[in-house]
Amino acid sequence: MAFVKVLKSNVYCSRYQTKYLRRRQGKTDYFARRRLVFQDKNKYDMKKYRLCVRRTNRRIIASVIYATIQGDRTITQADSQELRRFGITAGLTNYASAYATGLLVARRLLTLKNMAKIYEGQVKVDGKMFSVWDDIKEDRRPFKANLDVGLIRTTTGNRVFGVMKGACDGGLHVPHSEKRFPGFARIKQVAVTNKRGKKVENDDDKKKTEYKPEVHKDHIMGGHVQTYYDILKKGDANRFQKQFSNWEKCLTAAKAKNIQDLYAKCHVAIRAKPEAVKKAAGKPVRKTITAKPALVQEDSKGRKWLRQLKEASSVKKERIAKVMAQVRAKFGRA
Repeated sequence: MAFVKVLKSNVYCSRYQTKYLRRRQGKTDYFARRRLVFQDKNKYDMKKYRLCVRRTNRRIIASVIYATIQGDRTITQADSQELRRFGITAGLTNYASAYATGLLVARRLLTLKNMAKIYEGQVKVDGKMFSVWDDIKEDRRPFKANLDVGLIRTTTGNRVFGVMKGACDGGLHVPHSEKRFPGFARIKQVAVTNKRGKKVENDDDKKKTEYKPEVHKDHIMGGHVQTYYDILKKGDANRFQKQFSNWEKCLTAAKAKNIQDLYAKCHVAIRAKPEAVKKAAGKPVRKTITAKPALVQEDSKGRKWLRQLKEASSVKKERIAKVMAQVRAKFGRA
């Protein structure tokens, strides 16, 4: 018999540690999370807030969360599906809707903390770098939250940064720079060489960058969507109907001239009334045919079922006494 080397011995198995469940599922980056929730030991109960942004195929979700030993706690959250209240019924996952969702969560949080009038943020959208930290009031400091992107790749122009920009313009303090916004670019430098073709080092060899706020503003107000909208409307009627039929209905219902006008109205409406609206209680699907304890119910499709529930002992004794009285009367026994 050939010699077989034991790779996973008892010693190995006793040292092996199973990863956290959300790490095994590929849902949480614990390397990044530890740095977001880590708190100094001498700052007792000083919560560290995170602006968590997540995106699905149908919505963008932004929430302000802090960590405790028992688990995370959510202060407030906003969903891009809520923009339907403000007239936007199409394009709920684009960059402009991401900005509006960030604005909504910021105004909602500051209203909840009674800070809405103290920090109004950037009312007029211009795409420029803005931080509420530059305008600290004496009464209260701005509400600070760090951006939590989860597993999203932080590429330039990502919709996560649209939510962050909306939250900053809404009055939250989220530490950031403009290098991941649309309109930011690195300028390629031309190499300077000597007679022998060797590169000459200059002070200007450092990478130069430029930021165009008008490009960012165009994305915030949905200008990039409007450009494609106009191209398809003039060129291909079938593709336009397929891709922008919901936008046509949205613009008609909101009585807006174009998409930029629609988002401008949405920003004003969000600032006017950012509070969450409670959903009305829906009608019960099940219909009760017979009351408890022999509960008979019927669903919307007409199917019935019985749920025999427990009854009190006094009710049982009373029912048995009635049966016994009927039996005695039948057989002529007093």
